[in-house]
Amino acid sequence: MPAVNDATIFSLGSTILPALSHADQANRLFVDHVTLAAGIHLAQTYGGLRPVALPVRGGLAPWQERRAKEILSANLDGNVPLNDVARECRLSVSHFSRAFRRTMGVAPHNWLLTRRIEVAKEKLRYSRLSLSEVALACGFADQSHLTRVFTGMIGVSPGAWRRALDE
Repeated sequence: MPAVNDATIFSLGSTILPALSHADQANRLFVDHVTLAAGIHLAQTYGGLRPVALPVRGGLAPWQERRAKEILSANLDGNVPLNDVARECRLSVSHFSRAFRRTMGVAPHNWLLTRRIEVAKEKLRYSRLSLSEVALACGFADQSHLTRVFTGMIGVSPGAWRRALDE
């Protein structure tokens, strides 16, 4: 079979490659999310799987939303398999992912990143923990990992954000 240049697989691979080269900074939720997307793409593009037109349904039930948030918040490091969260909500992984996105507006991995930054802000504001200690308490691999994500989402480094609070 001739080689195929698949832009989607290339993009997904490019997305996950940094996580795989820094395994200490990758989290299970992110890897599950990207591999699920790759599997769906491969099945539909090359396996002949056609999406079934499902009736548009709502997102998660309130109890499912609470439970998913509880599990994700209790595992800020992201090392909880998406399958475990879906099972706790009594849904398949694909249904859970769609329902979570519909309810929250973002994928579980993105919600978790935002939650980690919220917790980091709380710790930066109300404690005198070092940046390294904040990073570890919020599920980041180290201070530089926290700084990269925090700066990307907030626009300033955690140290600068903390100093601005004191002004």
